[in-house]
Amino acid sequence: MKIIILGAGQVGGTVAANLTSEDNDITVVDRDPQILQGLQDRLDLRTIAGHATHPEVLQRAGADDADMVIAVTNSDEANMVACQVSATLFNTPTKIARVRSVAYLSHPQIFAPDALPIDVLISPEQLVTQYVRRLIEHPGALQVMDFADGRVRLVGVRAYYGGPLVGQELRTLREHVPGVQTRVAAIYRRGSAIIPEGDTVIEAGDEVFFVAARKNIRAVMSELRRLDKPVRRIMLAGGGNIGTRLAQSLEMHYQVKIIEHDTQRCRAIADDLRKTIVLRGDAADEDLLLEENIENTDVFCALTNDDEANILSAMLAKRRGARTVMALINRAAYVDLIQSSDDIDVAISPQQATIGSLLAHIRRGDVAAVHSLRRGAAEAIEAVAHGDAGSSDVVGKRIDQIRLPRGTTIGAIVRGDDVVMAHHDTVIEPEDHVILFLVDKSRLADVEKLFSVGTGFL
Repeated sequence: MKIIILGAGQVGGTVAANLTSEDNDITVVDRDPQILQGLQDRLDLRTIAGHATHPEVLQRAGADDADMVIAVTNSDEANMVACQVSATLFNTPTKIARVRSVAYLSHPQIFAPDALPIDVLISPEQLVTQYVRRLIEHPGALQVMDFADGRVRLVGVRAYYGGPLVGQELRTLREHVPGVQTRVAAIYRRGSAIIPEGDTVIEAGDEVFFVAARKNIRAVMSELRRLDKPVRRIMLAGGGNIGTRLAQSLEMHYQVKIIEHDTQRCRAIADDLRKTIVLRGDAADEDLLLEENIENTDVFCALTNDDEANILSAMLAKRRGARTVMALINRAAYVDLIQSSDDIDVAISPQQATIGSLLAHIRRGDVAAVHSLRRGAAEAIEAVAHGDAGSSDVVGKRIDQIRLPRGTTIGAIVRGDDVVMAHHDTVIEPEDHVILFLVDKSRLADVEKLFSVGTGFL
């Protein structure tokens, strides 16, 4: 697939790294030659220095025969104009744009088919807000991912001493939670992946990914760790787009406080929020945190635009008694450092949240959802099975008859309104939504081929 990525920043660079490893023809456009050189030094792609909205720059990038344009510059306006130019002058089939401003997003008619020609709209702030909200709904989870419009969730959780299933074989899970349909999709032990079998024994410290219907998540989590108390008090550091959106989505169900250092911004968000307490100050001010009873806070979430400030304030909140702390971190190297420490419970990567949404539209074939896991090394996808036993390698076959690529497991199947946990004798039917976990993302092409129908994919 020939893809032009407009913008070589953190999102653009992450998208490029994901797609160049999958045999795509990638060209990246940016105004900064130094950033482009850095990408070219480590990735197999072309780069063009220039303005993303200029027709001649897009033409040099190969827009004449590109399959897709992904506009993820730091300017909403540039992204929107680039899609318009790509459609008008080059008739580009698929145009994806990152738009962050609520001023645009609150008027969806701007992006109607007869208005701006944008096929897919990506809002990182909205994606991160939804991601954090799911983590708050499931205290103790490391990752929570939705499939089939939220009916099925894939949850990552760290197993702790005291969990009833810890030290037990996986085959006993059904006895521990009778009547609850669930399946363990993958286990990570000391950084290495283990493909779960019936005789696999869960150890304390394992990172366990399991699939279950949304209503059953809490019951399964209770088998792997002592359940955290439900969240009541939440403190957010940073009153930017993400902090404000998150407060708006939480304030009717939780007690929410938000700390923002800018006086003018404090007044603006206080007008927008109905029940949230808005505090002016520095989230890394220990006296302020103690004054606001940080020791009684269930979730502290640092959401400013400064990685270092987020890390420091989250660490301070943890040491002063906050039960769970999360930090928004843009730099991939920082995410890896934080995930390997005990000072911060969850490192939130906007790039990983965004890349999953993008990949669902980039993948060949009928892929309904994609989630990037383990800092991009693993992937969970929701693929739709088409065709019949004669034209498909999966339809009409039991799961134990399907030659899944190494490191790939089928966790669940959504069939109409029913959620079916995958067992060895489960038969795939036409139009099933199949949820797969890929320990090794490089096997994705093999999965796509497996689900292909005839000469076309799906």
